[in-house]
Amino acid sequence: MITKRAALGTDSVLVTFQLPSAIAAREVHIVGDFNGWDRHSHPLQRTGRNGTWQITLELAPHRSYQFRYLVNGSQWHNDWNADRYAPNPFGGDNSVVET
Repeated sequence: MITKRAALGTDSVLVTFQLPSAIAAREVHIVGDFNGWDRHSHPLQRTGRNGTWQITLELAPHRSYQFRYLVNGSQWHNDWNADRYAPNPFGGDNSVVET
């Protein structure tokens, strides 16, 4: 699930990315053009009793960002609730969130 809200006092948008606990994972990172596709800079945290994985990022408004989730350092997943998808150079698709 992806939720968006205005960041108070700034022009930024707070975007919360969530993955369900059904994803069998020891670790999850969000990787995208907002972080130079760095595989380690944005780890998701487990939250609550249901074990949902979550991270909130402050992003610039009126932009499209491509991203994917990296699970256990080797499995790439898209977000089923992305605003859209864009082809990537590896023959698959990236998730896209628009702010």
